[in-house]
Amino acid sequence: MRVYVPATFGMLKTLSAEGVLHARNGWAFAVTPELTEFYTSGDQEELEEIAFDEASRTSLRLLTVGDETDFPHRRVVVSADVEGAEGHPDMGEAVVKLGGPVGLADVAAIHVDVREAEEATARAIENINAAELGDEDAELAVGDAQDNYMAFFDPSELPFLIELL
Repeated sequence: MRVYVPATFGMLKTLSAEGVLHARNGWAFAVTPELTEFYTSGDQEELEEIAFDEASRTSLRLLTVGDETDFPHRRVVVSADVEGAEGHPDMGEAVVKLGGPVGLADVAAIHVDVREAEEATARAIENINAAELGDEDAELAVGDAQDNYMAFFDPSELPFLIELL
């Protein structure tokens, strides 16, 4: 199953150093039967985009913790192909619980906010709580960040990504 793991740059450093990614509390996002059923129209690619967007929004939430030292205003999503992920529709149609850490060999792609997106991401981090409570201005700030391009990196580029950023 293709999963989208919300992450931070610090988590990428761990993935590079240890060869495994520990999703926070084991949660990720994927195209689940519940997500497919919820959206009565849309092809596989559109559903994958929805699951990916949920992961990128959750990456914002991870950045609110404030423990990211290198890039506190860059979202990260790791796409991986794993076995044993189980859907948890009570948490959301796209939410899955991973069976364990994600190995580097299972990573299909790494997505990281570009430098130009940092300002919008910083505003989104400040507004994510209010947005989730329905504040329209806060929702717009989060939407601005979500609309930004996330650069794609092949897993083989991870060492260079860590070194050059």
